Amino acid sequence: MAVSQSHAPFPSTQIPVHGLDAQQVVLDLDSTDTGLTPAQATKRLAQHGPNRIEQKAPTSLGMRVLRQFNNLLIYVLIAAALVTVWLRDYLDAAVILGVVVINAVIGFVQEGKAERALEAVRAMLASRATVLRGGDRHEIDAAELVPGDVVLLESGARVPADLRLLRTKNLRIDESALTGESVPAEKDAAPVAVDAPLGDRLCMAFAGTTVTVGQASGVVVATARQTEIGKIGALVSDLNNLATPLTRRLDQFARRITLVIGVVSVVTFLYGIFIGGLPPLALFLAVVGLAVAAIPEGLPAIVTITLAIGTAAMARQRAVVRRLPAVETLGSVSMICTDKTGTLTRHELTAVRVMLAGRTLDVTGAGYAPEGGFHQDGAALDAMQDAELQRLARCALLCNDAQLHHTPADGWVLAGDPTEGALLSMARKAGLDPAEAAALTPRRDDIPFESEHRFMATLHHDHAGRVFVLLKGAPERVLSLCVNDTGGGPLDSVAWQARMDAAAAEGQRVLALAECDLPAGTVSLNMGDITPRFTLLGLVGLMDPPRAEAVAAVAECQRAGIRVVMITGDHAVTAAAIGRAIGLRDGQPLTGAEIDRLDDTALKERLAQTDVVARASPEHKLRLVATLQSAGQLVAMTGDGVNDAPALKAADIGVAMGQRGTDAAREAADLVLTDDNFATIAAAVREGRTVFDNIKKSLLFVLPTNGGEAGLILAAVFAGLAMPVTAAQILWINMVTSITLDISLAFEPAERGAMQRPPRPANEPLITRWMLMRVVFVSLLLMGASFLVFNWQLARGGSLEVARTTVINMVVVGEIVYLFNVRHFTASAFTRDTWLGNPVALGTVVITLVLQMLLTYAPPMQQLFGTAALDAGSWGVIAALAGGMFLAVEAEKWLLRRRGVHRM
Repeated sequence: MAVSQSHAPFPSTQIPVHGLDAQQVVLDLDSTDTGLTPAQATKRLAQHGPNRIEQKAPTSLGMRVLRQFNNLLIYVLIAAALVTVWLRDYLDAAVILGVVVINAVIGFVQEGKAERALEAVRAMLASRATVLRGGDRHEIDAAELVPGDVVLLESGARVPADLRLLRTKNLRIDESALTGESVPAEKDAAPVAVDAPLGDRLCMAFAGTTVTVGQASGVVVATARQTEIGKIGALVSDLNNLATPLTRRLDQFARRITLVIGVVSVVTFLYGIFIGGLPPLALFLAVVGLAVAAIPEGLPAIVTITLAIGTAAMARQRAVVRRLPAVETLGSVSMICTDKTGTLTRHELTAVRVMLAGRTLDVTGAGYAPEGGFHQDGAALDAMQDAELQRLARCALLCNDAQLHHTPADGWVLAGDPTEGALLSMARKAGLDPAEAAALTPRRDDIPFESEHRFMATLHHDHAGRVFVLLKGAPERVLSLCVNDTGGGPLDSVAWQARMDAAAAEGQRVLALAECDLPAGTVSLNMGDITPRFTLLGLVGLMDPPRAEAVAAVAECQRAGIRVVMITGDHAVTAAAIGRAIGLRDGQPLTGAEIDRLDDTALKERLAQTDVVARASPEHKLRLVATLQSAGQLVAMTGDGVNDAPALKAADIGVAMGQRGTDAAREAADLVLTDDNFATIAAAVREGRTVFDNIKKSLLFVLPTNGGEAGLILAAVFAGLAMPVTAAQILWINMVTSITLDISLAFEPAERGAMQRPPRPANEPLITRWMLMRVVFVSLLLMGASFLVFNWQLARGGSLEVARTTVINMVVVGEIVYLFNVRHFTASAFTRDTWLGNPVALGTVVITLVLQMLLTYAPPMQQLFGTAALDAGSWGVIAALAGGMFLAVEAEKWLLRRRGVHRM
């Protein structure tokens, strides 16, 4: 924020403007208290440009479309489609190309996320501004603001640019979207420390924030991309979309399988030509069949459908997925960096402690809803029978300008200052009714809160003629006006200060309440009446409390091996108190100032010591995400403010709040929680783990099929035998099982203990060692059984068509029994759940068998695919070998369980 050439025309110093006297800033900007002249404004507008965040030139539609096909797995699929076209199998070619197009459409639709996020940041800027030009007041388009303009602010206005405040009157600004502060910041024109973090620059008003109360004037020191909100927009637009764990694994898998298929095909062709002496055309057809058999062309469709099913399941749990791979990514995260305000907390101030003379009461309930009560030493208190509490609650109720309204749709809604809303709720919990109290002791006059005197006072009378003043405000100021407390003795300022400090150390914002009598007949109140003669009624500790469900959700994430770190713009003391309440390590919170001082290595070490980061700016959040990712963590970032948008986009998965969240946060995120509840994240993590498990089960199911078919062709080529299956028959097997058996695994329920196991390592390959062993083992079983029935059928005098039909049915029936093996990675299949726990699987088995009967016995299918009818003996052999396969895989799973392997 230094006054530099980037946003100030006539700099004389490099000291940040918040550290300079207001008049010095005006001089540096060659302006005056009455603003620029119209001529100066016109010249500077040409020099600095309009006060809007410019958009980069959009990528052309054609380029965006072509970019969707720049993926090796897509290349493999296109090659498979071309092969099937060459084989005149147009139906299969259409299916494969359909998969390619579906994936391209999904990518095309989702690619605009960054542009929409930037557009949402632009929308944060005000559209109109009131300025002084040559001493005259004008309302102009905010885009016309330039450095040096003097802007006038009033309650409800959105700040149009970054301003150095010149004069303020009772000014409070809601900066929660920018800094994470849950309470409006009290502003004044006095300079602050040069190294003050963003939330402590009380002499500044930042673009995109909102004036909640008061008036002010300020000189523009930054516009457009030079504002704090503009810098966030730049961070969002400059970030590249990171690859998700799933896309990284699929890309790696596609490269490897393409290489393997290419090498094996070339070796097979060369062997057949130079050693086997096979006819080139027949050999080429065999190699094409080998490639078709080995390519898992249905895999992208299976992955997409599995992700889509997971998306629907998450939506039912109030988590809206904006990008399909985010479903799996959330199940992979090892670190959740969460914002505090509105995410872990309710974003509603609540009175949590009442300090009376000689005793302290705990207040239950959270938010503005007047539900809860008072407890002393753990025992419930009858608030209506406690005279001291009633006096304090009456002061909180009457010395108050806020209102609480209840609607069936929105519940309890505050109109006014959050602090006063918390006091209103507390008074209602004490049994007071606002209308009744106002009728019994009407207000005659008041002194509104202003930052100069740091209190609010109201004058009341009752119907017996008593006149009294109620006072509330900053504890130090109120205590200086009190001579005694409700205990009757002189005020012990030291003891009260100690209680106040203890509450503040627990992250509570403390207010003091007091009263005094005035002579009967007094009808007005002025500053001369506010002298040291008050009785201190007590102190009230307020805080934005953590959500009860968030505490349970954090604990569940920790049990799942996921570390939760809270990153907030709030003060360290407040952040530590919330962190402690939700079960985080709150000792020695890391602050934004420390982050600036530490290098990357030291920052990693410091992050390992605490789960609480306070006073963090958008740049800090971005650096923390990058630091954790460089340490091998898969990071999810949650947030609701525009200040969270860059980190949401940079994280492996961004999670935004849907209710209180800003458009900028929602557009930058991959996942939006419609209930703003951290607990929903735990449910989404569980669903994400289920999705990835089901993708792995699909791989475990698909790859042995391809491996068995490819192995069968390889064995025939190297043995110099006739092909056991044709390329068209292979495509039939793959197509039928892809649209039936493969898809059924997408509907698998969660594995037992899904949330009791640690996250997968970030560098874990898609095909692990145990999975590869299973794939090879089942491929060999399937290949061996198919080769056995092929030779058995030929040996008994069957035709080549009958032998090939037997092989096709052997492969499909073997897949059917293996489907029930693979429903659990290592758990036994001899359970009721295995056979009945997924109705979709049973349905697909029936459909597959019907299709196989048509292939085997329907004359048109026999003509098209070269098949023939089978006798009962052939089916008996197929059933016996399939049963043997099932038992062999269950034996392998038993051995894995003995070795302690429960996931693959």
